[in-house]
Amino acid sequence: MPEWLTIIARSFILVSVLFVITKWLGKKQMSELNIFEYISGIVLGGIVAIHSIDAQINFIYGLLAIFVWFLVPFTIEQISLKSKTFRDWTQGKSTIFIQDGKIMEDNLKKEGYSSDDLLEKLRANDVFLASDVEFAVLEPSGSLSILPKRENQPLTPKDIGLKTAPQKEPQTVVMDGKVLLEPLTNMSLNTNWLETELDKMNVSIENVFLAQADTDGQLTIDLYDDKLTVAEATEKPLLLASLKKCQADLELFALATENEETKEMYQRNSEKVQKAIDLITPYLG
Repeated sequence: MPEWLTIIARSFILVSVLFVITKWLGKKQMSELNIFEYISGIVLGGIVAIHSIDAQINFIYGLLAIFVWFLVPFTIEQISLKSKTFRDWTQGKSTIFIQDGKIMEDNLKKEGYSSDDLLEKLRANDVFLASDVEFAVLEPSGSLSILPKRENQPLTPKDIGLKTAPQKEPQTVVMDGKVLLEPLTNMSLNTNWLETELDKMNVSIENVFLAQADTDGQLTIDLYDDKLTVAEATEKPLLLASLKKCQADLELFALATENEETKEMYQRNSEKVQKAIDLITPYLG
């Protein structure tokens, strides 16, 4: 076999083996590398590169080396899942940089961080004043997790006693012009609903690049033709506006009539509609 074909074949096999091994090790290996995983990744890449381009090296040796460098981190990962002491040794511990609003200078020096490095990490977390931070910790992966002081934390509906509707993740129901049935089923919807919603927008499925449905069944779409615009969904605002108009009309009727019994009926129903509005506003707002 010509040497160039040998290199192609070896490269294809080694890359395939490396792909399978990476998948086997799991997504965590690709997102959060500790020191040992970082070294393993470099070595595995080097093994594949060397045994791909040098046809004189025994191919079996390359496969054996890859297997060993897969087996070691895999074994370490399994032991780490069962032993915190071993996990702390292989993956490292978190280091506190800011505690009770005070910077821990000794810990910064221990990790080789300067004040500029700390400020850079804070800015990456959208914090520009160190005095705004109550607690900050350097994770073993190298990322900085911060807890802003209470007065600097974003205001949430819970803080002001506002009730909000439960919300689930949006589902992508059309991608590249093709309907995705599983996400539709997850939302308890079907293709008839999707076609009806698209008809309201005067759009065909083939023209839709991406379509997503939220918890309330609101459909948002992006078309292949960026020059075309699609009207935003208005069903919920219109429904809320109709209810408010109904409640206002009942109040007007109560003021307009001189019959006490009729007036009481209008006022009573106006209060009921208002309660309904207060109840569903978080869902329609």
